Amino acid sequence: MYLKKLSLTSFKNYEQADLEFSPKINCFVGNNGVGKTNILDAIHYLSLTKSFFNNIDSVNIRHNDEYFIIHGSFIKDGEEDNIFCSFHKQKQKILKRNGKEYQRLSDHVGKYPVVMISPADSALISEGSEERRKFLNKIISQYNSAYLDSALKYNKALQQRNMLLKDFKAAGNFNYDLLSIWDSQLVKYGNFVFHERNVLVNELIPVFQEYYSFISNEKENVRLEYRSHLNDSDFDVALKGAVNKDRILEYTTVGIHKDDLVFELNGFSAKSLGSQGQQKSYLVALKLAKFDYIKRKAGFPPILLLDDIFDKFDAERVEQIIRLVGNHRFGQIFITDTHQSKLQDILASLETDYKLFRIGEKGIEEIIQNGIVKK
Repeated sequence: MYLKKLSLTSFKNYEQADLEFSPKINCFVGNNGVGKTNILDAIHYLSLTKSFFNNIDSVNIRHNDEYFIIHGSFIKDGEEDNIFCSFHKQKQKILKRNGKEYQRLSDHVGKYPVVMISPADSALISEGSEERRKFLNKIISQYNSAYLDSALKYNKALQQRNMLLKDFKAAGNFNYDLLSIWDSQLVKYGNFVFHERNVLVNELIPVFQEYYSFISNEKENVRLEYRSHLNDSDFDVALKGAVNKDRILEYTTVGIHKDDLVFELNGFSAKSLGSQGQQKSYLVALKLAKFDYIKRKAGFPPILLLDDIFDKFDAERVEQIIRLVGNHRFGQIFITDTHQSKLQDILASLETDYKLFRIGEKGIEEIIQNGIVKK
């Protein structure tokens, strides 16, 4: 599966752009702020129906325009699928596949999977546990629609239970039978979500460690751990045991909404003691493990989007990553970077098909295809 063509209209900084890609490696070079990342985000839209960076569609409309359009052609199983995505300020988002509009955007998720690796991934280490739960959710949702449904129903039940706890406190009474209705919903959907997350992390760990070892040339040891209240106790029992605490605090204190991932580097917290280069290596290895997992589930490699990931890396690690993703385990890859000559030298040493685009004052120019400079 690969993206053959991409057309943008009034999307972010592009009034109009039309591109045709290599089925293997496509690189975009240029100064910061010229719109390299926006190309990758448009691909993310076509795959997952939303931006990687912001859930508010209107912020992705070109300044002073009223709408944006993204149109792409995927080649999958030898067939060409045309995907059309548009958003107007005064209307709902529209997504069509081969001319037929989706009634639910979620029905599209997983058909053309992508994995984005970006400087924004640093939030996985620097921010709170919610970011790491989102990371797990985004992986599983790309291949398991039942998981997405269960996660949404769990969150609705959690909101209702928390509202009930606040109402009890305001009214000065407590009705356990009423609360238990929502407990049963939390247990039903929470156990399913926990099981899927647990399976995912256990499968990610060895692949993640293998990738990190390759990127770092076996210089460091890493560890990944999934922490959940459900690891050590039955969920229903845990809810009953925490009911008095919940009454006082007016919210639900145990459950999968408190789950977290623990990142360790050489036996210490990656957040506290990891250098910027080590943290970026950690995140790249984690995202590549995500890539492998989705590939196994889907039966074909997702598109890999590498957005300006080489900043803060030494030359050795940059070359290791490029050589790694250039091998047969990966499918189509998109890379953005500011250093044309460095990227060009590494690409020239690989025995694979590639295109190199430059973005600047003249817009987007295809300058090299498989080592041949375009006139």
